[in-house]
Amino acid sequence: MNIENLEAFVYVIHYGSFNKAADMLFLSQPSVTARIQTLERELDCKLFDRFGRQIQLTEKGKQFLPYAQQILQTYQKGKVQLHKQKALPNLVRIGCTISVSNYIIPDLLPLLKNKYPDLMFKLSVTTTDDIMNQVLNKELDVGFVRNVAHPHLQSIKLYTDPITLYVHEGHPFIEKHDVTIKDIEQETFVFFECGALDWLQLHRVFESLDHPPQIEYMTDNLETAKKLVLNKAGICFLPSLCVSKEVSEQKLFPIHFPEVSNISLQTNVINLHGENSIVYSSLLDMGKEILRSKAIISEVQ
Repeated sequence: MNIENLEAFVYVIHYGSFNKAADMLFLSQPSVTARIQTLERELDCKLFDRFGRQIQLTEKGKQFLPYAQQILQTYQKGKVQLHKQKALPNLVRIGCTISVSNYIIPDLLPLLKNKYPDLMFKLSVTTTDDIMNQVLNKELDVGFVRNVAHPHLQSIKLYTDPITLYVHEGHPFIEKHDVTIKDIEQETFVFFECGALDWLQLHRVFESLDHPPQIEYMTDNLETAKKLVLNKAGICFLPSLCVSKEVSEQKLFPIHFPEVSNISLQTNVINLHGENSIVYSSLLDMGKEILRSKAIISEVQ
């Protein structure tokens, strides 16, 4: 049985005439008539009685109508489902910086998997520049990067993460209520250097001091920097997201200075314009929910 013949039958009933049905189906009236006649031959019964220009369903037509409608509805639902599956890739390739990999992705991917159980995920951890180039070259579908702009990329801010000085348990700064930026001149420092422009602002703060702090440990790994502070090797400026657990457990303590209050790291989510829009939107929405639940990130948009 031809779906187009069933469609003509239902349209004629819905619009009350062969001519109107033909207009809505972008067909000629004889074509609609031919489809109805073919359907009547297939069913071996008459579906319509014609009284001049008026038409009326026969008893057989009335009996068949709900089945024809159900078949068309099922067919349309099947088409929608196929289009949904076509719209979603089987494999989503995600690129992210190491901080996103450590502190957001482990919460985010299980939520995304729960929403799209048929998806597989491949995660690459690298630098912002590499991620941007791989998204542009269609080697990655979505990227979590520092603040970037490119005419071929959709780039939306996910969050900004304040950079704050953190000290270990027992450090004298914790009990001192009037700590100033000059007090860090005599401190031993662990310095996390990620290469982002935001960190250059810290260098400028250091240059304003009479005696720059003693940077005895430099690392490009957040977890290493954090553990050095926990082991009392020094103090360190760190993004808030990476130390939320240690702060809540009172193992690390934030020390605030006006001179660094506006320094933060911004993370954006990028993809090619028009590509993987469903997954991209879900990553943004779920990422924001995770960050709100952690309640430590500023400016979740």
